[in-house]
Amino acid sequence: MANGRYQGFLPFLSWPYPNRSLLRGEALAGLTVGLMVIPQGVAYAALAGMPLVTGIYASLLPALVAVLFSSSVRLSVGPTALSCLLISASLNGLAEPGSTEWVNLAVWLALLSGALQVLLGLARCGWFLNLVSAPVLTGFTQAAAVLIIASQLPDLLGWPTGWADAWRPAVWNVWAAGFGTVCMVLLAVSRRWCPAFPSVLILVLTSAAVGAFLQVERRGAPVVGALPQGMPTLQWPVWPSSSNIWQLLLPVLLITLISFLETAASAKVDNARRGTRWNQNQDLVGQGLAKLAAGFCSSFPTSASFSRSALNLYAGARSGWSTLFAVAVVGLTLQWALPVLHYVTQSVLAAIVVVAVIGLIKPSEFLKLWRVARVEAVIAGLTFAATVLASPQLYWGVLMGVVLALSHFLYGRLHPRIVEVGLHPDGRLRDRHLWQLPPLAPENFAIRLDASLDFGSAHALEQTIGEHLATNPKTHRVLLFAQAINHIDVTGVETFARLRQQLESQQRDCWVVGLKLPVEQRLRTANCLEQGLRFRCITSDADALICLEAERVLPR
Repeated sequence: MANGRYQGFLPFLSWPYPNRSLLRGEALAGLTVGLMVIPQGVAYAALAGMPLVTGIYASLLPALVAVLFSSSVRLSVGPTALSCLLISASLNGLAEPGSTEWVNLAVWLALLSGALQVLLGLARCGWFLNLVSAPVLTGFTQAAAVLIIASQLPDLLGWPTGWADAWRPAVWNVWAAGFGTVCMVLLAVSRRWCPAFPSVLILVLTSAAVGAFLQVERRGAPVVGALPQGMPTLQWPVWPSSSNIWQLLLPVLLITLISFLETAASAKVDNARRGTRWNQNQDLVGQGLAKLAAGFCSSFPTSASFSRSALNLYAGARSGWSTLFAVAVVGLTLQWALPVLHYVTQSVLAAIVVVAVIGLIKPSEFLKLWRVARVEAVIAGLTFAATVLASPQLYWGVLMGVVLALSHFLYGRLHPRIVEVGLHPDGRLRDRHLWQLPPLAPENFAIRLDASLDFGSAHALEQTIGEHLATNPKTHRVLLFAQAINHIDVTGVETFARLRQQLESQQRDCWVVGLKLPVEQRLRTANCLEQGLRFRCITSDADALICLEAERVLPR
């Protein structure tokens, strides 16, 4: 009973009791993920403009905290390409990449976004993250993937000063370009045919050995170099200037939003396989605490990696014990194995990043959206374009997409579907104009509102009825089929009362058909459903047709 009481706040209490069989499988999964996250962490730290070792720090304590306090225990938490791109873009212009000030600001990004996620989770505000629709996320992630690849091309192909030398092949470093190109091809092939094979680690170790043998550092190819060994120390960061804090607010919101959407993509898969309901608020808390842990060990904001989480599931992980083994692998590497990475070229790290994100670029997704919903396809396309054009201020792309999506949503609420119904040969009431049906009955106007009756749709309903009566003055009765109305607010109640009063004053009948109980209760509370000579509340479509037939207005 005690465990059950605290499991909501301490999810690790519900982990299965460890036995030899369980731990054997968890150790294998943890070893697989741990060997993959080390080279990825170093590569993603370079993408974020951070000291390379901080990518390994982000895979240690944050991963441990996340698995202890998240409900989705089989996710691999640590550095991700998208989060690292957001960090780099957010701090661009505020400090020099890799400098003490840059690191300090990245730490504050982790602390502020982590605190915000914890607060959202404790306040049960996980629904707030649904403001980013699927088309907006599609446009943004694909644009981010393009920007990530573009940022890695100079390192991948050995351009000494970046894009400035792209047009001068003579100054390219062929050693860096050779290592990067070969590594990228081999990673792509192994990812396609052997996804569970630790190809990233094998290639990193191989490139380190070959690089040391060929002395590529002396040949001008940038390498990882010496990394500080040992565990990260916990410390409180230096408080940044007030101007920098203000400039971090929008990036903090964006990182909070996008990183948790990354988590949601993996968490939904994990919970679907386990047959459990996703507790998004608890995952918000867990992911937020992980970011706080990253900040206190001088690292950067973390997130759940979709590729590593998928690998964890593929390797047979059943609980959070696998993450504990992965953390142990990372810890042992920090203590004793970092010198192995000294001769790994930066081009190999760039290849790891490129292969990891290139799968996010899917032009077919835009075509699929176009076939399903053209307006949302346009929103996705505009989000993509705005994100690329606004680089490095990527948050403008997301903000534009969110505003467009919300505007489209509000337009739909303000322009609800209101159809005049007729009797279809199959016995159902359908849109009479779409199916080319005759009116339901002579001098009757039968309509159906396919929306809530609230401040957004009330005016449209009132306008539709008013326009019909103005052009058809002989209308004797208005029938409102209300089965689709599942909510009514004060504006809707007032509009309903006004419509009934106007129809009765014009000596016209008003019938309401199929009210749902919550709507009916609110209308009765407002005394809008009192029986009258010209008002009738009917239970169902079938009863309405019987009533019309009884009055001999419906053809037999």
